[in-house]
Amino acid sequence: MRLLFIRFSAIGDIVLASPALRCAKQQIPGVEIHFLTKKSMKAVSEANPYVDQFHYFDKDLSATIQELKGYKFDYIIDLHKNLRSLRIRLALGVPYLSYKKLSIEKFLLTKFHLNKMADRHISLRSVDALAPLGVVYDGKGLDYFVPSEVKEPTYFPEGYVALVIGASYATKKLPLDSLQALCAQIPHPIILIGGKEEKEDGDQLASQDPSRIVNTCGKYSLHESALMVSKARVVISHDTGMLYIACAFEKNVIAIWGATSPALQVEPFMPSDSNAKVFQSIVPDLSCQPCSNFGTKTCPKGHFACMKKQDLPEIVRQVEKMWTA
Repeated sequence: MRLLFIRFSAIGDIVLASPALRCAKQQIPGVEIHFLTKKSMKAVSEANPYVDQFHYFDKDLSATIQELKGYKFDYIIDLHKNLRSLRIRLALGVPYLSYKKLSIEKFLLTKFHLNKMADRHISLRSVDALAPLGVVYDGKGLDYFVPSEVKEPTYFPEGYVALVIGASYATKKLPLDSLQALCAQIPHPIILIGGKEEKEDGDQLASQDPSRIVNTCGKYSLHESALMVSKARVVISHDTGMLYIACAFEKNVIAIWGATSPALQVEPFMPSDSNAKVFQSIVPDLSCQPCSNFGTKTCPKGHFACMKKQDLPEIVRQVEKMWTA
């Protein structure tokens, strides 16, 4: 049996879909797994041993479709469910399976704050799509694989907190002054993780205490940053891809929620038998939260209470609990 899995983006979503790839490969005898994603997302899954062949979409969907037609797929497993994946399904004309995206339920939750969401994490719903093929969730959590040739950047060998300061949208990130206050209150070495977009903020944060806070934003690849996260005693992260990479490594995790929310069924996801500690930092009793599936550039209400009212001392207390666990 030959299966084509589709998940174009983003980093976190691809990691959240990883249990479906693993369970399919391990539970379907002789299966051949193909995975289609955006070329820009190549690094996220390139070392995944459960994928037999990768396909990359880069602007020209027609060319991608022509390439895919050369393979006699038995099923398409659509874990993205957008117009592009629909076009591929129609062009290949083979049976398909897809996960429950819950678009209407998410709309009701974010726009009218009516929670009709199924009590089923997105990773489990991805595996559920494979039920007609006899596949079930194995309880082993998320996967993220780093190529063997990637070397780990080394800082603070006695331990550190990895603080992921980036996110795809402003309303998913703590304001800079809150990050400064958080860094000042954490009594342990801190490595700041983020992309080039966070370098300037990272420099300002590190300048508070250069001997204790290291800014790596924009300095390292995704894999190198993942390795730094994998060695942290505690990972503090906004709702972004590195949060789920931390879960794949079963790290103690503090998730900080702003415009999005665990109610969207995207909370940190660990193996059933994991000893990792998870704390979800969310401002209670906000009638406007969550306000978006993905985050927005500015707060729709203008007050940005979901981030400005975060309980920083409680986050620090949780760091201390996890540090000694």
